[in-house]
Amino acid sequence: MSKKYKSEAMAAIHEMMGDLHTGGVIDKQTMRRFDDACLTPVRALKPKEIKAIRERERVSQTVFANYLNVTSSLVSKWERGEKRPSGASLKLLSLVEKKGLAAVA
Repeated sequence: MSKKYKSEAMAAIHEMMGDLHTGGVIDKQTMRRFDDACLTPVRALKPKEIKAIRERERVSQTVFANYLNVTSSLVSKWERGEKRPSGASLKLLSLVEKKGLAAVA
């Protein structure tokens, strides 16, 4: 998946810093700070959006959960707003939103 940057300038800076990291000039911690500064964060999804993604893909909560490697109970809680996806789950949901379930199959 391609990276999304805040601007073209940030993309150029991040690419240069990535090369410096690969060359051993900067450490992993410094590279993480550049990731935070340059890359666009994944936006939080509302319960209605999560349900809409699943319904657009025409799958049950159980099938959707299997693709995301979570429980169907968790998907249900996301859709009701009892819990919010975060971390890897949020990233996978964003990927499915943009590219469909085939992207994680």
